[in-house]
Amino acid sequence: MTARWVIHLPVTAPDLHRARIFARTAARVLAQLSARVEPGGVTVSAEDDQGVRHWVFCDRPLPDGRGRCALPADHTTACARRAPWLADRLRVR
Repeated sequence: MTARWVIHLPVTAPDLHRARIFARTAARVLAQLSARVEPGGVTVSAEDDQGVRHWVFCDRPLPDGRGRCALPADHTTACARRAPWLADRLRVR
């Protein structure tokens, strides 16, 4: 059996807020390229304290049982499969 490999890609950002924004953006772009990207598992950490991780996505199961929340970890709205503002941008015109 072939083992799965996880890619650890150190990228720096000046603060936690911008690290989460960059991580969300990178995860969403990579998810468009491959079905094997798991955005819900994305975390960020301080460079000198990598044992303390901060979640990037909420990843809670959706109430309808059909997927997981794709909103930022600290969102204050109801969980959703896709951010409302992102859905508008992705809509084909």
